Amino acid sequence: MNIELSQEQLSAEYWYLRDKKKRVIDFPQPLVALADTHAHLTVFQKTDPVEALVRAALAGLRFLVVPLDPTEDVKDVPAFLTWWDEIKEQARAMLEQLEEIGIAASSAKNLFDELYFIAGIHPYGAQIWLDDASAHERLDMLLAHPYCLGMGEIGLDFGPYNELPQEVQLETFSQQLRMAHERNLPVELHLRDGENDSLGHDLALQLLRKEGVPQAGCELHCFTSGPEVMKPFVELGCHIAFGGAATFKRSDDIRAAFLACPDELLLSETDCPYMAPTPLRGMECEPAMVALTIDFLAEQRELAGVSSRAETYRNFWCNAHKFFGLTF
Repeated sequence: MNIELSQEQLSAEYWYLRDKKKRVIDFPQPLVALADTHAHLTVFQKTDPVEALVRAALAGLRFLVVPLDPTEDVKDVPAFLTWWDEIKEQARAMLEQLEEIGIAASSAKNLFDELYFIAGIHPYGAQIWLDDASAHERLDMLLAHPYCLGMGEIGLDFGPYNELPQEVQLETFSQQLRMAHERNLPVELHLRDGENDSLGHDLALQLLRKEGVPQAGCELHCFTSGPEVMKPFVELGCHIAFGGAATFKRSDDIRAAFLACPDELLLSETDCPYMAPTPLRGMECEPAMVALTIDFLAEQRELAGVSSRAETYRNFWCNAHKFFGLTF
């Protein structure tokens, strides 16, 4: 694919991350390749997804998983797959030009060898799943695709933006959890509690104990609670994914959970375009920002005497592949 970059895009400065005051935020020097296990490329408001992929590769990202919801993100599977191939080809072509002028490393294009997706019904779409047979067809098509690694995000949401009844959410969650068992797929869980309670996590724990944790794996995506909430899931062998929220000033409980999480169950993510890490909080998040989150968390683990920065970097990379059943 022939893409001619603008003069602006041919400058290294164009690809820098910048805060709200337009100040440059340097990418940390990654100790190993980086993984983002949960990045919504389909719902950006301001960010171009092609440029987001280029910037991610420049930041050191070499593994990326995109969650898709056939009740919201993907209403036409063939059209989505065409778009998917197009953005990869465009980003690869851009990186090839940047490599020629010394801005991109030769390994940057390796990101496109490990660009995957997962598919599942978010709790917001639980009623649609129960009412609309076409959503089932689209999910089946996505799950059957060779680039699809698992199911997600599925789960329960009792936050202020979801008014669906508990029984509706539980039924949709239960059906998808059984599908994961039947198809031997790992799952990424979205669990949001109500105000001042842990209802989402409590009910999910009950369901996992009843149905069993999928043998292929289970992850609590975007974990934002404390170690007490995390502990029973860890005891079941669930992975825990930490994102930008763990870098926020008042997120001591999340950091406590992160420090308590076993090395082998750690995962890194952005959940972009949401929850950009400090010092970019409040901006639209993108996959490149996982570099900031990983570097911050690796330092926290080293300062606490849990593991070295290098070990944490390595665990994030290795665990992402192991969770999805991939070699590395």
